[in-house]
Formats: sequence, structure tokens, C-alpha cells
Amino acid sequence: MKINIQQLDNTYSDELINLILTIQQKEFNVPITIDDQPDLKKVEEFYIESGGNFWGAFINGELVGSIALVKFDDKAGAVRKMFVKKEFRGKEFNIAQELLDVLISFCRKTGIEKIYLGTVDILKAAIRFYERNYFLETKKEDLPARFPLMSADNVFYSLNVN
Repeated sequence: MKINIQQLDNTYSDELINLILTIQQKEFNVPITIDDQPDLKKVEEFYIESGGNFWGAFINGELVGSIALVKFDDKAGAVRKMFVKKEFRGKEFNIAQELLDVLISFCRKTGIEKIYLGTVDILKAAIRFYERNYFLETKKEDLPARFPLMSADNVFYSLNVN
């Protein structure tokens, strides 16, 4: 099974919304709607034009995973929208790892030295994944002032990528 990772633009908004809201609402019961995430309808404006990016993982033409980078400072970015469809998670597919590797490679090429992320403490597998990838837990009060906080997030991590 071949995984194809590619940059996403606004033409993928509907697929992204379907992927992400299904995971947030149905799988994890996170009380979040599309109205709370207008960035998903404006991928290019929100992520790419500011120096970040948005990637999707496809298997046989189906969007099965996503990851985004919001560049919020000259040398810093925030990992956002890291989602993999339930049936494509795990080591045998390795999609989350491939997506993160693409994001880190992009950071190194574009001079972003440190990335941050926020997540929710109930997402235990996600937290284990970040910790396996050398992200260090960071207190909320220690995040950069310009870090784009999401209201649902209650656990934060950072990683030096240079």
C-alpha cells in the first residue's frame, strides 16, 4: 500500500473538514465545530501565505491523514491539524511519522528552528507519539507570546528541529 504525501490547498478543504471533524467529534467527542476552525476553509491564506504549509497523506486517492504548520515567528512554528484516520493508524502504516518527518524537513529547509504544539490530555496515543519523537512537555506559560493557542488544548510540547 503506497502512501502519497502532498501539499494541500483550498481545493482539499471539504476532504480535510470531513477527515478532521469526524475524528474530533465522533471518535474523541471533542466539542468543536467547523465554525471553531475557519482555517480549514482557507488553507492557503492561513497556513501557506504566512510561511507555513499543510500536507495530506493519501492512500489510493483517499485523504487518510493531515498535518499543518503555522509559522508564527521568524524561526518558530506550531504543529496543527495532525490527524490520521483510525483504520490507518499504527506502526504498520507509519503515516503519522511520515507526516511529521515531512513537516520537520520543511522546517529545516525554511529556517524554522523550533516547533510547538498543543494537544488534549485525553489523546494518550498522540502524546506518546510526540514524546517518542523527542518533543518536550512545555508549560503553557512558557509558550511564546505569539503561539496560536487553541481553546481545547491543555498539554503543550516543543521540539528543536535544527
